[in-house]
Amino acid sequence: MQSVVFLLFFPCLSHPFLCFLRDLAARNCLVAENNLVKISDFGMSRERDDGVYSAEGGLKQIPVKWTAPEALYYGRYTTQSDVWSFGVLLWETFSMGMTPYTSMNNQQTRDEVEKGYRMPAPQGCPVEISRIMNNCWQYDPQNRPTFKKIRTELCAMYNKMT
Repeated sequence: MQSVVFLLFFPCLSHPFLCFLRDLAARNCLVAENNLVKISDFGMSRERDDGVYSAEGGLKQIPVKWTAPEALYYGRYTTQSDVWSFGVLLWETFSMGMTPYTSMNNQQTRDEVEKGYRMPAPQGCPVEISRIMNNCWQYDPQNRPTFKKIRTELCAMYNKMT
């Protein structure tokens, strides 16, 4: 099961996104033939011009529990804010589809993340995946791994398992 999960995400991580997704979550992942994961619902995505997208006009329909702090507080979206969301997507996957920050509302989630709280790894989650999730949730976007680095780590884990 876990090796299948690793393989599902390889195609997503193989090609750089040409936009900021801003809503990378399990609800927006479709599984096609041959277990190929496809990202859907690009309604919130924005083109990557200079590497940063700044949102104007406040928090309109923002998926708070999947959104990086710099995007929530300053409206700054980058590839690294999508990396934060990918960490939440991994958490959703290994928790078998649970909602992140289950016991918290959006405001509580924002407050707790700002104070440094990070979700614990789901039961049975491999230590390596837990480490990737926590790296994705580094407060400073510059300290988060790139999608390329995440893919390399997932490939290494998969190769160790087979």
